[in-house]
Amino acid sequence: DHQKLEREARICRLLKHPNIVRLHDSISEEGFHYLVFDLVTGGELFEDIVAREYYSEADASHCIHQILESVNHIHQHDIVHRDLKPENLLLASKCKGAAVKLADFGLAIEVQGEQQAWFGFAGTPGYLSPEVLRKDPYGKPVDIWACGVILYILLVGYPPFWDEDQHKLYQQIKAGAYDFPSPEWDTVTPEAKNLINQMLTINPAKRITADQALKHPWVCQRSTVASMMHRQETVECLRKFNARRKLKGAILTTMLVSRNFSGMCSQLCTLILPSSAGLAMPPGPCCAWAASGFYASRWGHALAADWPPVALRQLCALRDCIPSVGRQSSAPASPAASAAGLAGQAAKSLLNKKSDGGVKVGIPPVPWPEADFSIPASSPGLDSLGF
Repeated sequence: DHQKLEREARICRLLKHPNIVRLHDSISEEGFHYLVFDLVTGGELFEDIVAREYYSEADASHCIHQILESVNHIHQHDIVHRDLKPENLLLASKCKGAAVKLADFGLAIEVQGEQQAWFGFAGTPGYLSPEVLRKDPYGKPVDIWACGVILYILLVGYPPFWDEDQHKLYQQIKAGAYDFPSPEWDTVTPEAKNLINQMLTINPAKRITADQALKHPWVCQRSTVASMMHRQETVECLRKFNARRKLKGAILTTMLVSRNFSGMCSQLCTLILPSSAGLAMPPGPCCAWAASGFYASRWGHALAADWPPVALRQLCALRDCIPSVGRQSSAPASPAASAAGLAGQAAKSLLNKKSDGGVKVGIPPVPWPEADFSIPASSPGLDSLGF
């Protein structure tokens, strides 16, 4: 909503750093709200790494150094990001050595110095800190925990905490149950492991700060401390990790879109499915479900354009777990499935249709709602898809 956008804009105006995507303007016009940021063209950091011919521990040190610089900057301005993860780490350009940029402050909050308080359950499951999962007061240390998870992945290509069952995943995190298994960790220097241990300390009061981490030998003396050996196994594992999170992210996005568009369905029906699309819309509440399902389908199609058939089949399974939108007692028994089916037809029709009758290929000009991307204690549907 407007209040959340204003909060994000207010926070971003405070941040001017080479490793943070910069806000240039905030515009409100006829009920629409726009935030104008730097144009970053290099894509995600993790996608760039798997495309490199050479990747070493020293490269991982350089990456986390830039990430810590951005985190240290926001913490100096009493801001907590709360959603540090690979998707929010971008590259300024496609040039070799382009700067890493921290993006997406939609969940960021302002705190008073080292204030610890309960600011709500927010973030992405694998990167949540123990104190958030315990619903304890929290603050800046939650970002350092997420940095520790990211650094672990940068070094071996898979996360320190993982389980298909989200409850078990959270139990692992709260217990700090991670290790450095052989053989992949045998070639990682003790200094790198030491930094991870200091970042993934369960007690936030004892967790290393961003400023302290920047002074760690493995970060500030990487040319002499970090290994220069090419880590091919890490690259291969990271490629698989990227594919898995991309699919899971698309599914979660679709579910969130479905949940948050209930108040916009009539507008969506008008803007997304014009009569020239040649599709009959059912009356009543089904229309709302179809509009919501269609918008989700368009995003799913855009993200899945180059996916293999097995990934697409898993995405299609989503039709059974999309939450109902505005369900009424007179509605069909399975509105989500109906909406998903109609959505698929609509997407196929529009994507195959040339620009006639005013129908244009691409994401329709519908305002994206400022959704609260807080993750509930359990996310129904994701586990059943095998993640």
